[in-house]
Amino acid sequence: MRGASFILDARLEADTRRVASLPLCDVLLMNDARFPWLILVPHRPGLVEIADLPEEAQATLWQEVSRAAAALRDHAPCDKLNLGALGNIVRQLHVHVVARREGDAAWPGPVWGSGPAEAYAPDALEALIGRLRTALETQV
Repeated sequence: MRGASFILDARLEADTRRVASLPLCDVLLMNDARFPWLILVPHRPGLVEIADLPEEAQATLWQEVSRAAAALRDHAPCDKLNLGALGNIVRQLHVHVVARREGDAAWPGPVWGSGPAEAYAPDALEALIGRLRTALETQV
């Protein structure tokens, strides 16, 4: 359940587009066509670390990360899925799920700081969001 005082970090708000809302997390798509990249943000205020979540919610977080990873892999074939919860720049708790391909713009290094984002074309962005949303909604 979304807390009334939950506010998405301004940087995440600017850099992503909303895909879906799961029981614990909002699922966001990073608007960078170089890397198919989802970000899950628990919609509870004041969280910084995964350890800030109660144990049951931690389990839910990882279940939702797995759902997002499966949806991403189905719609953005990849050689490796990178998962991370760094928070060095954006302190609000969030988990990255990045589909990586050998030879992508940052391979084999991290995607963070690998150059300016390349926004999706509007039609491609909406199509990908629609496919990911459908995948997340139809998963059991």
